[in-house]
Amino acid sequence: MVKLIHTFADHGDDVNCCAFSSSLLATCSLDKTVRLYSLSDFVELPYSPLKFHTYAVHCCCFSPSGHVLASCSTDGTTVLWDTHSGQTLAVMEQPSGSPVRVCRFSPDSTCLASGAADGTVVLWNTQSYKLYRCGRVKDGSLVACAFSPGGNLFVTGSSSGDLTVWDDKMRCLHSEKAHDLGITCCDFSSQPVSDLYLLDGEPGLQVFRLASCGQDCHIKFWIVSFTHILGFGIKYKSTLSGHCAPVLACAFSNDGKMLVSGSVDKSVIVYDTNTENILHTLAQHTRYVTTCAFAPNILLLATGSMDKTVNIWQFDPEAHCQARSMEDQLRQFTEDWSEEDVSMWLCEQGLKDLVDIFKMNNIDGKELLNLTKESLADDLKIESLGLRSKALRKIEELRTKMKSLSSGIPDEFICPITRELMKDPVIASDGYSYEKEAMENWIGKKKRTSPMTNLTLPSVVLTPNRTLKMAINRWLETHEK
Repeated sequence: MVKLIHTFADHGDDVNCCAFSSSLLATCSLDKTVRLYSLSDFVELPYSPLKFHTYAVHCCCFSPSGHVLASCSTDGTTVLWDTHSGQTLAVMEQPSGSPVRVCRFSPDSTCLASGAADGTVVLWNTQSYKLYRCGRVKDGSLVACAFSPGGNLFVTGSSSGDLTVWDDKMRCLHSEKAHDLGITCCDFSSQPVSDLYLLDGEPGLQVFRLASCGQDCHIKFWIVSFTHILGFGIKYKSTLSGHCAPVLACAFSNDGKMLVSGSVDKSVIVYDTNTENILHTLAQHTRYVTTCAFAPNILLLATGSMDKTVNIWQFDPEAHCQARSMEDQLRQFTEDWSEEDVSMWLCEQGLKDLVDIFKMNNIDGKELLNLTKESLADDLKIESLGLRSKALRKIEELRTKMKSLSSGIPDEFICPITRELMKDPVIASDGYSYEKEAMENWIGKKKRTSPMTNLTLPSVVLTPNRTLKMAINRWLETHEK
């Protein structure tokens, strides 16, 4: 299904980043160089390696057209290169002179973001090569950055664990602790979760999936929404726990159907983003996997490591489609799972310690969906409160996915409290939307805590989400039989 087709071993030190254009692969390293290869024959270009940086090169990325390559370094510079000739187009110095850890082009190529070790983030004008805007996070080094597909937002991740959302004018829209021990990478899916429009023709709700990973060994999915009327919103969706060590890199495939991650555990994991199941685990590297990237037009995956190599993997399109179909079917018909299927699911969710207990009690798919907090404690005798809580949470997530799959209702239309389609959605002061009656009851019982974050609500005022209500009504009209 996935096979290793080529290995590059040209760098003299750790590989820090790799990136694809439609025809080229770029890699950069602690050895101060950037290398370029042709995807047609995996031969290094005549003018490669690119040499300018005086210290380690941390990140490289192509402009959307592929004509320009950016690289950034501990030397405090971000360099733009002409990919046809290898010539230097511009050298942009971070205002503070701090080491630059990450760089990313905007989707329209007009801007380049560079994030530095002192927490500064700069937007450069790629036509004039001059500084356009500058901002700074409160704590930590900036180590991750990703633009939304529309380019009206971008996200940065810091070593302190904060995920910060900025608009294209460098205004900070939101910041929250996403990974306790620090963020290492983040990426937007290029494919919208939904792209809805208001009845009067004005742009409405745009929803995208964001992935972040960190030193806590987890990958987290976030749902980022934007409307011209209500502005921006972000909410946590789920956590992938396939790795057993810090996750250093993550990236979506071009069609948004897969997510790849690389880890200190030396493995590469490919996930199905819809089912969140593990599709492939690749264990070729001999040291930490530091970077991974999908090619934009073909089913190729590149992974780089501290072992100084870059591996190129090729997917079998037919086998991949069949695997996705099987995984979707497996998730959809959980009630038909065998005891072995349940054991496999437990392992995928990081609950290997429960496999023997579930097997001893003959827990199949139907039994799994009927498990409760009481049955986990009293019938299965799971003594660890942490394991019981995690198992119950994963089972609830599975029930929710099952319900969503069977109903076909977009997740953003479902109330986080009732897990049912919203009829009268309201926005609370935590930025999330809820069914009005359910949120009013929640506030009455729980006082001022957020159902999503468990933090104190700044206000108990509920604002009607008319945009979302119109989108739900329109969806109902098109799905009524």
